[in-house]
Formats: sequence, structure tokens, C-alpha cells
Amino acid sequence: MFGEHFYHKKIRNTVIAFGTIFNNVNIKRLDSSGNPLQNIKVPLSYSPKEKFLARLDAQQDLTGDDSKVAITLPRMSFEVNGYSYDGSRKLNKNQKITKVTTNADTTKMNSQYTPVPYNVNFTLSVYVANSDDGLQIIEQILPYFQPDYTVTMIEDRTMDTKRDIPFILNGVDYEDSYTGTLTTSRRIIYTLSFTAKIYLFGPISTSSIIKTVSADLYSDTKSGSPRVERVTVTPNPTSADKDDDYTYTTTLDFFTDTLDYDEATGEDK
Repeated sequence: MFGEHFYHKKIRNTVIAFGTIFNNVNIKRLDSSGNPLQNIKVPLSYSPKEKFLARLDAQQDLTGDDSKVAITLPRMSFEVNGYSYDGSRKLNKNQKITKVTTNADTTKMNSQYTPVPYNVNFTLSVYVANSDDGLQIIEQILPYFQPDYTVTMIEDRTMDTKRDIPFILNGVDYEDSYTGTLTTSRRIIYTLSFTAKIYLFGPISTSSIIKTVSADLYSDTKSGSPRVERVTVTPNPTSADKDDDYTYTTTLDFFTDTLDYDEATGEDK
């Protein structure tokens, strides 16, 4: 419906970046003398919170054969909750980003319109069986968000663009299921909500690079007035990229005989 296919993996890479932030959280369990007993890396997975709750509810009883396959806590999961347009970061939609093609052909240029700002909402859930485990995890996360944590991401390798993407902590909810029988496992859940401010890009188009510009000067503004001078500007060397060192060569052509000039096309006869 909209034309050519394009896919920059911007949302996918944002989900990966969010998970990477929390994929190395550890907790330590000590004995009464303060000596280390366990060092546990908290598992992290992409999964809806409801699936974990259903699994925990189905294995609340600590006795019987089901206890052998119960979920081991602590554990963390995260998911995407939704997307929303952010008009406060809107830029001029008619502006373009340009980049010379990555191959050896410096006569071609890639261009892309200004990206569209969107917010991606995440939820990070922390499941623990005792209070100290949960506090260790939370205190390893909260100090980094004031209230945002910024990650530098490569937005598009073709256009060679990078941007600092803030992940903003919106709030923390706490739930402690302390009710039940003595054989029912305790379940403490921290729910952290985040917003990632990203930009979504449209398709990339390729066009030729303008390396010669000519301007004609006339003796009068009236229609049919003869051309008296042409100014032509070219880069030197002509193979230079915008990041190279180069100068401009300006050529001046003066015309005294108007018979060799085609007014319709602006070219010499």
C-alpha cells in the first residue's frame, strides 16, 4: 500500500538494548557470620508477567511431586506494553539525512527523511521468594535511573547514524503475597515501568550527487535578454567525498555574441 519494503529493526534493537541493561544482575546470600554462601545470577527472559504468575500459582504447594519442577526464584522478565507517538519531539518532516553510499561509487548518495518520534513502554518484573533478594536486585537497578538511563545505539548502519536513547523509569510497584498456609511459597513481585524514547525511520532512497553547478548571468531582467556570463563551480578533486579535503574550482565564461546561445534551453548552440 505504501510502496517499497523497508525494515530497519529499530524496535527490535531497542528491545535487545533494554534486556541487555538488566542481563547481569547478581545477588549474594550470606550466612549469619557474613560469609558468602551463594552468588546467583538472576535469570532474565522476555515473557509476559501473567505467564509467570500462572506458573507460580500452579505450583504454590511446596510438597509432593510438583515441588521438584517448581520455578526457582529469583527471576526476572520483561515485555513491551505499547507504543505511542511523541509530538513533543517532532522535527521538520521535510528535512533529509544524507550519506554517500558505502561502496566505491562516490557519485551516489543515500537519503532519508527525518525520523518520527515514538515512545516504547516496557515492564520489568522481578520475582523473589524472600525480601532480601528483592532488595538486592532493586538497589542494583534504581541508582542508575535519575530518572533515565541513556544508551547509545546505532540507528542505521546504511546511513551510519547513532543516537542516545533514554530509558526512563516511570515507577516501581510492590506486591507481597504473604497470605496462605505454611506450606505455600512466599511470592514477592516488583514491577518496574519504563519508557524508551526512540525514532522510527522511513525508507532509504538513492540519488546522484550534484558535483557541477552553473549559474547564468543576464544583462537585464526582461524576457529574452542575452546571457553575458556563466559561473560554473566544481569540487577539486571531483571524486572527493564530503569528509575529504577538497577545494572548489570556479570557471567564468563570458559571452559577447548572443547568436550562439539558445534562449529556450539555456545552452550554447
